Amino acid sequence: MKKSSFIEKGNKAPVDYFVGEVNVNLLLDKEEYNTIMGIVSFDPGARTNWHTHTNGQILIVIEGVGYYQEKGKPIEIIKSGEVIQIPVNVEHWHGASHKNAMRHFAIIPDSATDKTEWLIPVTEDEYNIGNTTE
Repeated sequence: MKKSSFIEKGNKAPVDYFVGEVNVNLLLDKEEYNTIMGIVSFDPGARTNWHTHTNGQILIVIEGVGYYQEKGKPIEIIKSGEVIQIPVNVEHWHGASHKNAMRHFAIIPDSATDKTEWLIPVTEDEYNIGNTTE
């Protein structure tokens, strides 16, 4: 039996793919379970770059308030208790709101075949649109 804790913040996320203070705590052995699952903790203002997943992604918000946006659509507010199902190959980003930290489980199914494509950072102008909806 292996144990892990989703209470721990984990390691600092790679600055090539994230803006602001973000920590990632991977919870599963992806080879053994063929699934990537981890807790991602975003400080206020922190977020991912635009990106896609060939197998889609599931976010389960466990704390705080954040933003989620698909390319070409308005920013949506996401809150603790919500489950976000991101379709295959949809360009998107997610992160904390301007004033609140946010933590979510991030799940990528069938990790052996998933290809995550990291794209450009979300600009300040793009991100600041969410500030009027918070």
